[in-house]
This record gives sequence, C-alpha cells and structure tokens, in this order.
Amino acid sequence: MNRHELLKRYCSRLIAIEKRAILTKECYRYEIKRFLEYIEINKIDLVDADAAFVSSYLIMRRNVDKIDSRSIAKSISALRSFFRFLADEGLVNNNPAAILESPKHRSTLPEVMDRETVEMLLGIISDESPRGCRDKCLYELIYSAGLRVSEAAGLNVRDIDIDGGIAKVRGKGDKERIVLFGSEAAVQLKKYLNEDRPKLAGKVNKSNAVFIRKGGKRLSRKSIWKNYAKYTALAGTSSHLHILRHSFATGLLEGGADLRTVQELLGHADLSTTQIYTHVNTAVLRENHRRFLPRLKLAEQ
Repeated sequence: MNRHELLKRYCSRLIAIEKRAILTKECYRYEIKRFLEYIEINKIDLVDADAAFVSSYLIMRRNVDKIDSRSIAKSISALRSFFRFLADEGLVNNNPAAILESPKHRSTLPEVMDRETVEMLLGIISDESPRGCRDKCLYELIYSAGLRVSEAAGLNVRDIDIDGGIAKVRGKGDKERIVLFGSEAAVQLKKYLNEDRPKLAGKVNKSNAVFIRKGGKRLSRKSIWKNYAKYTALAGTSSHLHILRHSFATGLLEGGADLRTVQELLGHADLSTTQIYTHVNTAVLRENHRRFLPRLKLAEQ
C-alpha cells in the first residue's frame, strides 16, 4: 500500500470509526502526511519506526517548522492515532508514539482589544463595495457573537434570524449551539444579505453560505484570516483574528455576565476553559493598579 492510499484509508477511519471532527481530521491528515514524507526521506519502513525515530521527527518539526509545545502535543496525538490504525491493519506490531510524553505548555493569557480599538478596526472597513460590505458584516458578527473562524465560515443563510438576533452555529466536535448578536451586526447583516451578497453570488448561484466570494462559493477560513490581516495592517492592531472572540468574552465579563453564561455563548465544553478570561480581568486590574498607584502615593504626601 503506497502512502497516498494509506493516508486516505486513515482519514476515512478518523471520520467513520474515531468520530473525529472535520477540522481534527484535516489537522491529523497534515501531520501524518508530513510524517510519511519524513519516513520516505529517511528510507525506512513503517514497521521500523521506533520511539527514537518518532522523536527525531518531532525534533525536526520543532527545529525546521518552528512549531511550539502545544503543536508538538497535537502532533503526538495524531501519531498515536495513526499507529493505532496501523496496528489494527496488521502493518505494525506496536505503537511507538504511545510512550512519548506530551510537552507541558504554559498557559498564557489571551490577548484582547478594548471596545474603542475594535470599533476603530471595524470602522476602517468600508462597506461601499460588495466585498467590503461582506467583510464588515463578517468581522462585526464574529465580534458580536464571539464566533470561531470555522463557525463564521460554516454559517448558512437559514441559520440566521436577524430580527431575533440569533444564529445557529456548529462548533468544535460538530456540536450545534445558539449564539446571540447585537443590533450593529443585525444592521450589517441586513444590508449585506439584501444588497451585496446577491451581487457577489451572481445569477445562477445556489449557495446556502452566508459569507461567499465572487461567484458564490463559500468564503474559506484562509481567506477570512487573510482579509482580516489586511485590515489590521491598516489599523495598526494585532493580526490574530481570534482576538475578536477573546475581546467578546472579556467584554461580557466586564459587563457583569456570569461565567456559565459566557461558557454557553462561547461553546466551551469545560468551564475551566472559560475561566482564563477572569485572569485577563485580573491582569487589567493589576496594570491599572501599577499605572495609577504612584499618583495615589503622591497625593498622600
């Protein structure tokens, strides 16, 4: 069995047997494709790939591809899954990735933008052209509803109730949830869906996707990231799109929302994932304390 056929059968197993999400399958597919290429370059058989060889592959990924400890951990998970598949197929006798320890990574506070910065960024996007209107609507909705990029890209027209200010999205693990969005996002959606989306779609397009490129095909996650980077370069802000989601979460907490509500709106399976945003609030308090305490001291003298 050549490596292309092997990879194809493995990906089929991920969906049919392991019940992995589409995004996980794509992530694992890329990792195993790189691993099989590494095996071919080193001219060894899969059955001879021991723990030392798998470790050398991970070292290569770290040094050549510059991936961090979080990505290394994902690579190890993919390799464990792949070698389980090979063992079930009778192609190897053991799982060399099973004995590897995933690296510990430090939890870093998510970067956020304050409301004024977000408004400045969104204000740079002109809605005078169909593409500009689409992008303004897209990033406004991501911020207003706290969407992941994949959730925004996967939205269909029937999933949105503009008057009700709600939308149905598919999150991680293909789980559906209801999200809420504000009046500004509703205004942008009405304009885009009624006036500018038809101009992008063309006469014969039957796409159900909300966000499309010219000709009607669904806008890809890669295009969403790329377009966002273009606007942030003009605004002089961070180019990490996920910051809009982080800013949505911290904005809710600062406004008095409880953690369970934020967890539900973000689609977090575990409350501990949501709790990171309480640390962001603490960090903001510390920074304000550091900045203003010297003035308080001066006033006491």
